[in-house]
Amino acid sequence: MVERSAARLDEVFGAVADPTRRAIIDTLARGEVTVGELAARFPISLNGVSEARARPRAGRARRPRRAGREHRLTFNARPLEDAVAWMARYRAFWEARLDALEGVLRARKRARSRTR
Repeated sequence: MVERSAARLDEVFGAVADPTRRAIIDTLARGEVTVGELAARFPISLNGVSEARARPRAGRARRPRRAGREHRLTFNARPLEDAVAWMARYRAFWEARLDALEGVLRARKRARSRTR
């Protein structure tokens, strides 16, 4: 289970590390587009969009739908949930540490002002 979760995180973080893939995700989050429309907006070919769609990149952030001869894509946020949960754990960890540090610094400041 942990290995599979780690593999999904690797896929998601690997995908969002690329600026073009992030821009594609941003585009898909705004609404459905065809493969051709997506390829026209970015420096990739139709085959490149189709190939990226077939691989598990971005944790399958693209959800394909066929409408006649058109292949339409929509955003699928579910794969990003693991990454969000992972980041939330570390955000809580660091916020607690920083809050504790702030408390120590305030206590020291109060102690110094009393001794003056």
